[in-house]
Amino acid sequence: MTILKTFRTAALAAVLLGGVSGAALAADLTIGVRAGPLSVDPHFTAAGTHAEAVKHIYDSLVKSGNNLELEPGLATSWTAVDSTTWEFKLRPGVKFHDGSDFTAEDVKFSIERIPAVTGPNPTTIYVRRVRGIEIVDPLTIRIKTDGAAPNLPNDFIRLFIVSHTAAKDFSANADKASEGFNSGKAAIGTGPYKFVSWTPKEQLVLQKFGGYWGEKEPWDKVTRKEIPNDAARVAQLKAGQVDLISRIPASDVPTLEKDSKLTVVRQNSVYLFNIAFDFREKPPQVSAKDGSPLPKNPFLDPKVREAFDLAIDRETITEIAMEGMGTVQSQLVTPNIFGWNPAVKSTKADPAKAKKLLAEAGYPNGFKVTFSFTNDRLPGDKDVGTTIAQMLTAVGIQVEANSQPGAVFFPANTRGDYSMTMSGWGTLTGESNYTLSSLAHSNDPNTKLGAFNLRGYVNKTMDKLIEDAAIEMDAKKREKFLMDANALVATDRPLLAIASTVSAWGMKKGITIVPRSDEDTLAMNIRPGTLPGRFSENFKFGREKDRWERLRWQSTAAAVSWQSST
Repeated sequence: MTILKTFRTAALAAVLLGGVSGAALAADLTIGVRAGPLSVDPHFTAAGTHAEAVKHIYDSLVKSGNNLELEPGLATSWTAVDSTTWEFKLRPGVKFHDGSDFTAEDVKFSIERIPAVTGPNPTTIYVRRVRGIEIVDPLTIRIKTDGAAPNLPNDFIRLFIVSHTAAKDFSANADKASEGFNSGKAAIGTGPYKFVSWTPKEQLVLQKFGGYWGEKEPWDKVTRKEIPNDAARVAQLKAGQVDLISRIPASDVPTLEKDSKLTVVRQNSVYLFNIAFDFREKPPQVSAKDGSPLPKNPFLDPKVREAFDLAIDRETITEIAMEGMGTVQSQLVTPNIFGWNPAVKSTKADPAKAKKLLAEAGYPNGFKVTFSFTNDRLPGDKDVGTTIAQMLTAVGIQVEANSQPGAVFFPANTRGDYSMTMSGWGTLTGESNYTLSSLAHSNDPNTKLGAFNLRGYVNKTMDKLIEDAAIEMDAKKREKFLMDANALVATDRPLLAIASTVSAWGMKKGITIVPRSDEDTLAMNIRPGTLPGRFSENFKFGREKDRWERLRWQSTAAAVSWQSST
């Protein structure tokens, strides 16, 4: 929290000292983003680009800092009263955009409406542990959980609070909610910006909220333009049609860095590419090279999964396919995430050993598989997928590369159409259990664990580690469970971590951005002026390691109590 304040103070000081041009002091800000919200209802979807947009309008109880450390939001403190009860003290004096007071009633209402209004990518994941809500007084609320829930504050970084009075008539179902929120009637939050208008797939227009409880924003009006085409987004920046753009394509970064009218800021992100294997007995897209059925699913053999792992040259992928805008990763989470295991090393490519393992597994001539991956989810995903297909071909696997837009890929993947996939995933809560419980735990509708484990992987040891971590209130013990689970993923290989992305933002001279590791492009992090060099540098995971050790207790909520220093 103090780091974020330092960033912002430095930026504003630069303005006050007069070191910026008149253009930089303009009251309006136009941002070009790759994708925008899918609704103005913050509870409709868990998609990252959706949350990024609605953070301007709605606050959450707990905020996520620039490197995903926990910070006070609408809650000034949170305390584990007992193993199944969390108490949140709410910030006094907070006003909604319509002038009404924020109270515990709004928190209770926001939690309870989520199951009714959420869409196909459900936000119920953030409140799945909640079993009861008690309003102690207008500024104190207690949350009863279905068991010990040490990561509840982490989950609540995506619990956006809406006005219970403005939204009461628009919370019966998703259609009714869209009607109220998209028109603006129910779009009443406590955030730094008020909703003005939204044109789906085009732009979201926001206006500064003068009654905001936090730091006052320098921008009177913010327009977030959706420009999904990378080349068009870059062109609009160069033409001065937007002030800042996110997700610069790797091929354009060197050119924009040389443009005297522009500034480029890079940041390692928590989003990484991972490959998922099919563990079903009869995978639909695996066969002998002549198309005939195989006697068994080859991915059930650990030697085959290890062979695929060894066939992939991650260094080449980050340097060539990602054009230097990637970082090799050894686990499903990046080093800034609680539970990352420093003892797990990334796999070094060894095609000869990969061929040997395939032969030992009974596939000396390989087999045939369709490899499906997104081509518009994360920067470089198409090139990364195509390169991996070529590397697997080099060890004897006949690969049919199936590159698909996310709108096609994700529904087909959920239906079970694919047998080997690659997509991007980001650990947005700052702790490993978010990812492990979604991807590596066996799919269990009763516990709601393994929701994104779509291909039948089951490992009882893995399940126990994840379940133990989910209820362990002692930080060190919980971290050990998560580190062991991350190590088990690396050795059992239900999924293969490949590389995380490096994001780049481009902007006009005279404005600056404090980058976030979750890639969110927030007007609240954009300021007139030039930040000192140490604030605008590319934050490297390795260089930040000591800092992460100091912040680790925040990321887990396992200190049992978090008290605001403000």
